Amino acid sequence: MRIIVYGQPNLTGEYVLDGSGALSFPLIGQVQAMGMTPSQLEHAIVSRLHPDYLRNPSVSVEVMTRRPFYIVGEVRNPGSYPYVSGMTVINAIALAGGFTYRARESSFYIKRNDRNGQSGRIDANQETPVQPGDVIMVRERYF
Repeated sequence: MRIIVYGQPNLTGEYVLDGSGALSFPLIGQVQAMGMTPSQLEHAIVSRLHPDYLRNPSVSVEVMTRRPFYIVGEVRNPGSYPYVSGMTVINAIALAGGFTYRARESSFYIKRNDRNGQSGRIDANQETPVQPGDVIMVRERYF
């Protein structure tokens, strides 16, 4: 993430979220960012900087990169792909080169970690939204 604190070059910079979705920010320490929009993160940082450290801080948060998603199973090019906001399962399949001839074109599941880091399995369809870090499995059809 790129975080800009106007008028504060020592606080402005690029920050990386750790595995639990938190970032370490000068003066205020750990800030839990997982599940927040950039606007919500801006407000969280401002509320922790004001009034103890800065008077009326102006903060801007920009997402630089997102975790990739992964697609495996019956697609032409399984692997890791960059996440794009608003992506669905069918968009992910298109990025992976489409279905193989053995693919079950209406049967997918997604392995996704919840907020506690526990992995779960979600039955999906072509319109199911994809999130960063998801593993999409395209199943094989049986003859």
